[in-house]
Amino acid sequence: MAEPRKTNTDMKIKVLAPTELRPNEMDAWHSIQADHPEYANPFLGPGFAQAVSAVRPTVRVAVAMQGSDPVAFLPFERGPLGIGRAVGLGVSDCQAVVQRPGAVSEAEPLLRACGLSVWEFDNLVGSAQPFSSYARTLHASPVMDVSDGYERYKERVSEHAPRFVRTMGKYTRRLTRDFGNVRFVFDETDQDQLRTLMRWKSAQYRRTGRKDRFAQPWITELLTRLQATRMGQLTGLLSVLYSGDQPVAAHFGLRSERVLACWFPAYDTRFYRYSPGLMLHLRMAEEAAAAGLDYMDLGRGASEHKETLKTRELTVAEGWAALPSAGAVAHWLSRAPAERLCDAVLERPHLRRAARRTLNGLGMIRTRWAGHSE
Repeated sequence: MAEPRKTNTDMKIKVLAPTELRPNEMDAWHSIQADHPEYANPFLGPGFAQAVSAVRPTVRVAVAMQGSDPVAFLPFERGPLGIGRAVGLGVSDCQAVVQRPGAVSEAEPLLRACGLSVWEFDNLVGSAQPFSSYARTLHASPVMDVSDGYERYKERVSEHAPRFVRTMGKYTRRLTRDFGNVRFVFDETDQDQLRTLMRWKSAQYRRTGRKDRFAQPWITELLTRLQATRMGQLTGLLSVLYSGDQPVAAHFGLRSERVLACWFPAYDTRFYRYSPGLMLHLRMAEEAAAAGLDYMDLGRGASEHKETLKTRELTVAEGWAALPSAGAVAHWLSRAPAERLCDAVLERPHLRRAARRTLNGLGMIRTRWAGHSE
């Protein structure tokens, strides 16, 4: 554990491995999450940082202390040249300095205490974050609000998609007729079903020209660990929709006491005519409401199914904070040209459509090549 570093006259910051957190520090972290709904997402808890640290040993946590009281927490990963990233960046859908109001207001002292020249984020939340001024872009993160119960959720969805719920009922009856009774398991513990989900998701990534996240062993191991996690503020939740004895759609996400963070949904493409992914999410919403959750966070990014399912949106920020250093210069040189190109594409609908067609075409080529290679 690093020695605490002073940032002002009454605050010190210590940096430690997530497994070194003391019980009072864990309690303080959970208490902040409970008292401030903006930090309720399970990605923001100590359990997620500890799970990632088991497969990525560069994870650290900065703990800000006022006297003997822990008042703020920043989990991060440290790389060469002091370049830091949010924990699990690329798969983590929510990041923040989890803090008592106003505990940490400036980014620079925090970076120095962590020994970082750069801290990069892509889903920053929080109304008063020390890193908010470093946001380069803002994104909508759609939400399925079930705080008033499942029936009220369906009413809200029907306001912008009047036939959606009725159509899902029709598809459920057809699926039952064709393949057997439809049943849903909200918390499936069978590891074989998790492996099935990852296989479906890998195929989807290849089919749509995206990088296969499950080709990275640490991500596969992380989900396997999280499926067995049962803590008050963190549960790895595998939900599966069956027809007869066949799984037709599945989702793996993280649950806290108030929020279900949607993460990895996929389905068996043989059943695509029944919209099994949407059917699955409706069943998840019903169970989430019954369990007393406030909302399901669908994660940033636009898609047709999110537009159908959402009832409101959160805002998340993407960017990086940097101190003058060689590491910051190297980071900027590696990121700036690609980000300019990405911004140019996103700002022009015709380029965005062309990029999507190209990705899908590449995905078809990869899928065919993989089939010939087997």
